[in-house]
Amino acid sequence: MKRQYSLPNCTLILEGLSDNFTESDSQDNRSLLSILVNVECRFVGTSQTLQGGRTFLENLAKVASAYAQEYLSGIPHPQDTQGNEDLICLEKIEGTDLHLLKWQPSTQMSQSCVQLELNTVQLFDLVESLDQFFADCRTLPDFSLQLHPISRRYRPPDEPLRQRAVPAALGIGSVALMSLILFFFPIPEIREPELNPPETSTKIIPTNNF
Repeated sequence: MKRQYSLPNCTLILEGLSDNFTESDSQDNRSLLSILVNVECRFVGTSQTLQGGRTFLENLAKVASAYAQEYLSGIPHPQDTQGNEDLICLEKIEGTDLHLLKWQPSTQMSQSCVQLELNTVQLFDLVESLDQFFADCRTLPDFSLQLHPISRRYRPPDEPLRQRAVPAALGIGSVALMSLILFFFPIPEIREPELNPPETSTKIIPTNNF
């Protein structure tokens, strides 16, 4: 049986069997794929196919999830070791928006190391296809991925307290200086308006009769 998780730029295909002993009360009528036989990962724009077994799938899921977490957080941190079979590595290509995926096939496969340049859309389509696989309860229900938050020791050091206090001290000093300058200015005199202003007299100039 086959399970396919397709995104616009990445397709993940799992082939396997059912052991016929696992019972489930799920309303999904699909057969339960519990024994993994083969995994294929394909990307749009390249004819190269990544292929392997359970170890390949485990390493691909660990590396892709950890690298996506590192890429989004901007905090680099070492990834877990994968053993000696189906080694997978993801790293940023400096000066570009591309990501280099390296895959060292199992020793049982007479194939040299494979390198693929992925753009960011392909990278996250790969992560999304893996998420769809983990959300599928009818495919490898015993397969799980343990995700952990990035350790605090990988965070960049915080700005020292002395440097953080300088802007605040400058602000307080500016306010104090302005208060001192305004202290020496005379207080403006405020006069109340007169309620009944004095009447102005009108001078009558006599007219000349002549």
